Amino acid sequence: MLTVTEINYIREQVNLKDETYATIGRKMGIDARTIKKYADMEDFNLPKPHKQTRTARVMDSVKPVIDKWLIEDFKKKKKYRRTAKRIHQLLLEQYEFTGSDRTIRDYVSKRKKELLNTGQSSAIPLTAKPGMAQIDFGEAPFYYKNTYTTLSYLVLSFPYSNTFWFQVLEAQNKEAFLEGMKRIFHHMGGVPKAIRFDNLSPAVKKIRPHGKRDLTEEFERFTAHYGFQLEFCNPARGNEKGHVEAMVKYVRNNFLLPEVHTHDLRSLNQECWVLAENDRKRIHYQKQLPISELYSADKEAFLLLPEKEFDCVRYEEVKADKYGYVHFDTNLYSSSPRFALEKVLLKISYEHITVFSLDYKEIVQHNRLYGYKEKSMDWQPYLSLVSKRPTALKYTSFYDQLPDAWQSYFSQCTVEEKKESLQLLSTILKDNHMEIAIQALLQASENGHPSAESIKQIFYQLVNGRGVRAIAQLPQHTPSMPTITRGLGQYDKLFKPMEDENHA
Repeated sequence: MLTVTEINYIREQVNLKDETYATIGRKMGIDARTIKKYADMEDFNLPKPHKQTRTARVMDSVKPVIDKWLIEDFKKKKKYRRTAKRIHQLLLEQYEFTGSDRTIRDYVSKRKKELLNTGQSSAIPLTAKPGMAQIDFGEAPFYYKNTYTTLSYLVLSFPYSNTFWFQVLEAQNKEAFLEGMKRIFHHMGGVPKAIRFDNLSPAVKKIRPHGKRDLTEEFERFTAHYGFQLEFCNPARGNEKGHVEAMVKYVRNNFLLPEVHTHDLRSLNQECWVLAENDRKRIHYQKQLPISELYSADKEAFLLLPEKEFDCVRYEEVKADKYGYVHFDTNLYSSSPRFALEKVLLKISYEHITVFSLDYKEIVQHNRLYGYKEKSMDWQPYLSLVSKRPTALKYTSFYDQLPDAWQSYFSQCTVEEKKESLQLLSTILKDNHMEIAIQALLQASENGHPSAESIKQIFYQLVNGRGVRAIAQLPQHTPSMPTITRGLGQYDKLFKPMEDENHA
């Protein structure tokens, strides 16, 4: 099995530079059949620089003609395309061309590389083709979770049809960038043939001379998984992706202003799909055709989706503090007191931070925080351990963070009651939120200090949807009891039968 770098080299040389399988095989010491196998694989391609050469003035009049023929030929199979020699012959016959065969060969070789986006000057395509896309982030004001804030949104646009898709995200980090693209791909039901990017930090680690770029590992795996070709703008040349920049403004002005009020980004993003689809009812400003009709041509040029979705995650090893918290992106996430001052493994996605032990056993999963110095606490791992030493509860760091109802309850418990209640609370929080534990405690406390068993019964009634059963009451009318009288007269009744026998 060849490496990803070797496979990319083969694809570039065969599919983009028009080299033969045998030539590349000789260069790499690999059989030509193997070269063909990997050239046909759905994988990614990295652009390589191309040194430009000067052309003679005699070419100026025929350049548009040659460019037109090359673009037409790219739609055909390789064996049906005009060769440089044939192009020279046609120019002699039809356009009275006076230049040499070598001049045409040099220009055709250079222009093919430019049009296929492999050369140093390949940042600006000649024409917008179906299935080619551009992507960029934008920002807009939102009223999100009762707070005025600024959120990002990712726009994927198609210059050929003037269409777009967009998704609102809480950040512009690697995970958000890949998650946004993945959502759009799977909603569209296909993958663009090529996507033009700015030099975004989630995609590019470093820009090197001659147009080369070092990609982030996650982005490199993402492009290999979905198989689209990469096109990058030259540094400080954002105008080379002018269509998506115009669409970023269009989306903000038409759909996100004034600020959108929302508590749930998932629901909002479902609406974003509908807004983008409804926008295609317009007529294209130049082609005078319905945008929806032009977008159909884009869809026909899409690559097929891979069988499995890409898992947009990365892993990072960190050390927990003395309380078992891990620090990530200025925020704190609980793990377990067992891992205080120990190393743990974080699985980082756009929506979640999952904490694992170093032997890959899951400890706890948190919703990812995007604020500043916020804290996410999962009580269950802590309570499970403290239940074995209940007298230490009041002196732990998380006791002060417990809800008031549970703090008050524990302060009234005996050592044994505290142990049983901590074990119960640990069980409840394993698959449920603290809110239901508070509700169960409050309802169980209506008739005084409850036992752990009473709290448990009410908890199961709540989670099973049965409500809380009322405690059985005694009947209002009890049977009448005989009247009780006191005194020595009762003894006289006992002795009276004996006196009657003596008289007899």
